[in-house]
Amino acid sequence: MNYTFDDSRPLFQQVADAIANDIIHNVIKEGEQVPSTNQFAKHHQINPATVAKGFHLLVGQGILFKKRGVGMFVAKGARDQLLEQRRETFYSDFIVPLLNEAKTLHLSEEMILDLIKRGGANDDSDDHM
Repeated sequence: MNYTFDDSRPLFQQVADAIANDIIHNVIKEGEQVPSTNQFAKHHQINPATVAKGFHLLVGQGILFKKRGVGMFVAKGARDQLLEQRRETFYSDFIVPLLNEAKTLHLSEEMILDLIKRGGANDDSDDHM
């Protein structure tokens, strides 16, 4: 679990996103314990309070839960919840602007689909939808 943090967004948000990504990619599975705040902070040389803020963000979303005296764990249904959140973000951040630009360019639905298929044909990964 090596992450790259930068100055583009608040660090606590990047911590939350890193854990969320690990959940989405099944690096950390539902029911499994996440690293402690201090372990995470020490490993990544981040202030423990910043890490705690990122973890608490996920607790507030119902992605993680605390077991008193034991640690933090991934909640049941967390992966599905995160995927749904990402789908909504994908829609608003990418699909809506794409459709608006397509309308400006007078692209038909068929033309848009052809462009999407053409882009996907250049993708060599096995991870298609």
